[in-house]
Amino acid sequence: MCGRFAASRPAEELVEIFGVEKWEPEETLDQDWNVAPTKQVHAVLERPVKDAETPRPVRQLRTLRWGLVPSWSKTPEGAARMINARSETLHEKPSFKRAFRSRRCILPADGYYEWVTGAAERDLEVEGKKKRPRKQPYFVTPADGSVFAMAGLYEFWRDPTLPPEHPNAWWTTCSVITTEAETGPLGVAPAEGPGTLAEIHPRMPLMLTEDRWDAWLDPETTGLDELRALLAPPPEGLMRAYPVATAVSNVRNNGPELLAELSGPEVGTLF
Repeated sequence: MCGRFAASRPAEELVEIFGVEKWEPEETLDQDWNVAPTKQVHAVLERPVKDAETPRPVRQLRTLRWGLVPSWSKTPEGAARMINARSETLHEKPSFKRAFRSRRCILPADGYYEWVTGAAERDLEVEGKKKRPRKQPYFVTPADGSVFAMAGLYEFWRDPTLPPEHPNAWWTTCSVITTEAETGPLGVAPAEGPGTLAEIHPRMPLMLTEDRWDAWLDPETTGLDELRALLAPPPEGLMRAYPVATAVSNVRNNGPELLAELSGPEVGTLF
């Protein structure tokens, strides 16, 4: 799954990386090393610009709320539960299938966090001696330092309790698409710990390699077979994972120190 990620690249860099044509500098976000559900996030998407002379899709950098609210939802209360969308069922789930056809985006990140329960902690949990075991966070990121382009969906939701002219009348929300975690060796594995992403967690965000960006963002890509082909996992061995401080487990903590690599797990033996 993806329940937390880091996004520290400035908007100007994202504009260059993704070939963005339109963005509003005053609306861009500050660096965030601990992005949690319901926060605002940067998204790259393509759609026509309102009142433009030609209605062609324009690549834009937008600010969305993480936690998708379907257009037909009566309230936004379920947004925090819809931060992820499973790649295997996108085409059939009522909450995602329309967005999958025409409202796809890329959510740029440095990487994502995932938590592993230590072996000793698991034993205590099994014995009933510890109800909430401590978990060791890992940071998963492209081994070559490139941007982690997470496949996403976005949706528009109209708040019926507000008048149309109210600045908060419309919400634009998103979900991260997840897929089965890789079982092949990591591109760079920690000296002590997991050798594959599947050993950390059975799910992972779907990373789009650069050769898929254009087709994924193009709203005219609508064929179900073509779209499902874009959901194929990237080649194995592109990622690295390393342990980070448990401070990241508290959403109030934020800063580049959260990405600092530890020499070993804080929680003890994990594997």
